[in-house]
Parts: sequence; structure tokens; C-alpha cells
Amino acid sequence: MGGLDWGMGFGGLLWMILAVVLVVAVVWALGAAISGRDHTPNDDAAQILKARLARGEISNEEYQQARSLLGIN
Repeated sequence: MGGLDWGMGFGGLLWMILAVVLVVAVVWALGAAISGRDHTPNDDAAQILKARLARGEISNEEYQQARSLLGIN
């Protein structure tokens, strides 16, 4: 009576923590799938290079050199 009351017990607490972790993992995975994280870093680099070329920040030669260095075809 005077002891610590764990309610559902320590094992139940572990199961609850596991359930919360599982829910968070599922939500994270769905969020990643919906947000379109299926593109590669090269896609981002190519977009940045195109934008910089369009704004006149880099020359065509610099653009081509950067594409070659990054392995963007």
C-alpha cells in the first residue's frame, strides 16, 4: 500500500513508449514521402546553378564547369 504505484506496471510503460516511437516513425515516413524527398541532391544543385546563370551571377563557362564538377549531365 505504501509503495510506488506503477499503474499498468513497468512493462506496460515500455509498451507505451514503443507505441509512441512507432507512431512518430510512421508519421515521419509519411511526411517524407508526401514532401517529395525522392529527388537527388544533384537535382537541387542543378536548379541552383540554373538560377544563378539566369540571374547573371555566373557565366556560361562557370555554369558548364560546375555541372561537370558535380557530375550533372
